[in-house]
Amino acid sequence: MNQNKHSGLNETDLKFLKRCLELAREAFEAGDEPFGSILVSGDGRILAEERNRVNEINILYHPEIELAKWAVENLTVEERKNAVMYTSGEHCPMCAAAHGWAEIGGLVYLSSAKQLFEWRSEVNSTDTPIRFYPVEEIISNINLKGPAEGDLLNEIKELQLKSAERKNK
Repeated sequence: MNQNKHSGLNETDLKFLKRCLELAREAFEAGDEPFGSILVSGDGRILAEERNRVNEINILYHPEIELAKWAVENLTVEERKNAVMYTSGEHCPMCAAAHGWAEIGGLVYLSSAKQLFEWRSEVNSTDTPIRFYPVEEIISNINLKGPAEGDLLNEIKELQLKSAERKNK
């Protein structure tokens, strides 16, 4: 696959983003918004994974926050700095702050917050209690990649549109 076509994403990144998409699909099928994330060690092992559970647990149960908490509780600062969080969607400001405070070294996202807003605009579903910012405006010194292109991006867009339409009903 052409790396330049995916905003610097390589085959390994795409493999992990595919898992995030699977977790997002699980969240959607459970009645939640479709977000899924995994935390990967510096040597490429999946350390932890989580999906959105705001309907199950509470409005703050975003997968990225839960993985940042897990990292702080289970990894050294050095291990966190060498880790990468993969996620189906660019962090909201709350999740970006958690990522930054946990000092997780990298972030790779499937779709951007800007894309999510545009997709939700297509179905008149842009009402949120916060403003979204690019993560690099919130997190200092982060290795960042994304968004993807092609089939994976189309699949998360389809899930996000279905989720927004479900919310509008």
